[in-house]
Amino acid sequence: MENLDNSNTEESFEMYDSNHDAIDNNLNERSKSRKEPFWVFGYGSLCWNPGFDYQQSVTGYVKGFSRRFWQGNTTHRGTESKPGRVATLIEDKEGVTWGKAFLVGADDHAALPYLANRECQLGGYKTYTVHFHPRSSSLNNSFAGSSNSLILPNSSINQKHAVLYIAVPENRHWLGSAPLPDIARQILECRGSSGSNAEYLLRLAEFMREEVPEALDEHLFSLERLVRKFASEMKICLQTIIGQEKQGQEAPQQEQDTKAAPSSQFASRIPDKKLRCVNM
Repeated sequence: MENLDNSNTEESFEMYDSNHDAIDNNLNERSKSRKEPFWVFGYGSLCWNPGFDYQQSVTGYVKGFSRRFWQGNTTHRGTESKPGRVATLIEDKEGVTWGKAFLVGADDHAALPYLANRECQLGGYKTYTVHFHPRSSSLNNSFAGSSNSLILPNSSINQKHAVLYIAVPENRHWLGSAPLPDIARQILECRGSSGSNAEYLLRLAEFMREEVPEALDEHLFSLERLVRKFASEMKICLQTIIGQEKQGQEAPQQEQDTKAAPSSQFASRIPDKKLRCVNM
């Protein structure tokens, strides 16, 4: 695999458009001969449980995408008979998705095969590279409205290439759009080998509050609000679910992790505009 911080990627990646590239099928084999570290960007469970060794982690964002719970999951957060819902990205020219990027060492040949199994074989995701923008230390609270209207600093100088996993409608686990109350009920009812689907949603919302309290993710926080509402009506203790499953899912201790910011409360609505899926 070539150095992902090198902008000359025409020979390494098949270009779909100016923002998103597809990594070739020999990624894992070629990674064995790479000479430079590379970044992996997570916007779902990777944010709190990467599962692989890394040298550094940093909070940041990718442009041109919005996060949606449209991907089914039959292993980690659901079963074949009762699939859960996990996050994927859909193409949105005005979208900004926050998450966490992890720097993997050049001599690490385990991370990509691990992710290929976790995200691709089991999850139904495909591998891409995107421009990842680390959060600027000078970033202030000048955020407007929603994740689709953030006022962001000019970070083109600091942007990095990062490996990214996206589920597209062609995969067999795809569930697609549905009314938010229906998605919330499905999330509340499902669980898999890694724990409850609700724990996945709540951990992701918790990550956003702690790491990027200025930003809003309308889809994510609307679902969280509904899951909490339905859980209260059904007398389900969500804090117990999170507390029990946290004990067995702690991510490895790593150096140079970004510190959490103060938490705050969010409530939002789903935008009315129709968004396009990634054009494969």
